[in-house]
Amino acid sequence: MGPLEGLKVIELGQLIAGPFCTRVMAEFGAQVVKIESPAGGDPLRQWRKLYDGNSLWWLLQARNKQSVTVNLKSPEGQEVVRRLAKDADIVVENFRPGAMEKWGLGYEELSRDNPGLVMVRLSGYGQTGPYRDKPGFGSIGEAMGGLRHVTGYPDRPPVRVGISLGDAVASLYGVIGALMALRQREVNGGRGQVIDVALYEAVFSLMESLLPEYDVYDFVRERTGSSLPGIAPSNSYTTRDGKYVVIGANGDSIFKRMMKAIGRDDLADDPDLAKNDGRAARSDELDEAIGAWCGALDLDDVLAALDRAEVPAGKIYDIADIVKDVHFQARDMIQEAKLRGGKTMKIPGVVPKLTDTPGGTRWLGPELGEHTVSVLESIGYDATQIADMKSRGVV
Repeated sequence: MGPLEGLKVIELGQLIAGPFCTRVMAEFGAQVVKIESPAGGDPLRQWRKLYDGNSLWWLLQARNKQSVTVNLKSPEGQEVVRRLAKDADIVVENFRPGAMEKWGLGYEELSRDNPGLVMVRLSGYGQTGPYRDKPGFGSIGEAMGGLRHVTGYPDRPPVRVGISLGDAVASLYGVIGALMALRQREVNGGRGQVIDVALYEAVFSLMESLLPEYDVYDFVRERTGSSLPGIAPSNSYTTRDGKYVVIGANGDSIFKRMMKAIGRDDLADDPDLAKNDGRAARSDELDEAIGAWCGALDLDDVLAALDRAEVPAGKIYDIADIVKDVHFQARDMIQEAKLRGGKTMKIPGVVPKLTDTPGGTRWLGPELGEHTVSVLESIGYDATQIADMKSRGVV
């Protein structure tokens, strides 16, 4: 049994932020009832690479979930959701603020019959403030939260990280908030409450000392490519065989070991480089020395030498490197699941790892509406009512 076994979660949303939040809950045993439009379902079903009509991303994002089709614009469909929410622990939604209230599904209404309900609301700008009604995706949150401005090289326009990082970070805050609210409800005798997660705020929370540096010193952090400004040495370097290695030798003792490993005892013993502030002031010099050493050796030799010196270092992995890496395999991070038709597909393992009640994959993303009948029957609808609603496009 997973640690969230017995929790009932209703997912109202699509694409990334809301569904990633509930994916984590489902991986650890929660019953997640995903509400989808009868007219095609979650658009993520058609994003990127498809297999047998469904996106491979969808199969992963919706693992362990139940798919129930409901027309949220229909009064009868809205009533279905209200009945589902009556005995739910958590509702997760990522529509634009105001949409749930327009459908009669806001927290005030849903909690009237279920005062212990916890609602996670993920949106671009949050439920309040002058921007609340603007549409917002993770990419916009990354831009507004400060991440895009510091990503890339100083002589080029800002770039994006290659995944939807803003959505994922906001989703994880949604999970954390929901679990904190459940503890408040169950241990301290509180009611349910709303968890308001704005994508831009989730990104902004990651930005380290960006704000105090600006406030105290009027310093605006800029793009610095592969280096880590103010912390040295920490950079990526090119090896003789044209590969890339990331080296983090910014600890005082680690720096000494690194310099001795590359034959630069003069730098290891230089008192001006004993602490980070001195190294940061001479980061270009240190990068040049490390870069010259890396450029004279193949990647494997660089990594072997740094492992012997106990210096944190690693090659930059692509997905092919990840799949064949023995550590990923030993930690059960490359798993297999069966697709319809019997073909197997590699999927990532579940994070975090719990020793007694680990998460897992019970099934891959379901077909559209696969669980509609069974879930509606569980809340009191009979076969005749379900058939009638199906015929009219309510479910």
